[in-house]
Amino acid sequence: MVTHVQSPIPGDERAELLAFVEAQRGAVRRAVLGLDEDRAGSRPCASELSLAGLVKHLAEVELGWLRLAQQRPNERHRDVAEYRKSFHLEEGETLAGVLDLWSGVARETEDFVHSLPDLNGTFPLPEAPWFPKDGRVSMRWLLVHLVEEVARHAGHADILRESLDGRTALDLTALEGGYAGQN
Repeated sequence: MVTHVQSPIPGDERAELLAFVEAQRGAVRRAVLGLDEDRAGSRPCASELSLAGLVKHLAEVELGWLRLAQQRPNERHRDVAEYRKSFHLEEGETLAGVLDLWSGVARETEDFVHSLPDLNGTFPLPEAPWFPKDGRVSMRWLLVHLVEEVARHAGHADILRESLDGRTALDLTALEGGYAGQN
């Protein structure tokens, strides 16, 4: 059960950062492994978070950062009043659907990053009280931030899943790798 992030091309910063982003995405995807819609959408603790809601949120957040970096409009943009909806499945949304959305966003992120001449290019941050006025960040910053964002929510996902059925991240890694029931 290897959980070490492998560098696809040793010394290739872009590939290494993308591998770390993907490793954290995988941790969240494993947290929903084997769950039905009801369990994935349930809230097993005091938090208002559900696993399905976390997947949706992460898909929308990654898409938002991607669109900022591409300097294109975000087709799933939420204003402050709608932000909390990013954490909940709405009518007609399913866990499979938001997983597919996230997979598509992940592919688009990776294609975009591979198309860049380097990671030094910058893009403007949106106006917000938590960003510096006229702030800009690099493509490298974007990838490090995606690692941070997804890892933070992967921790939430671990707690939610363990609260649901006692399965830990290590249990789910073993299950995914075909080692269920082995110690």
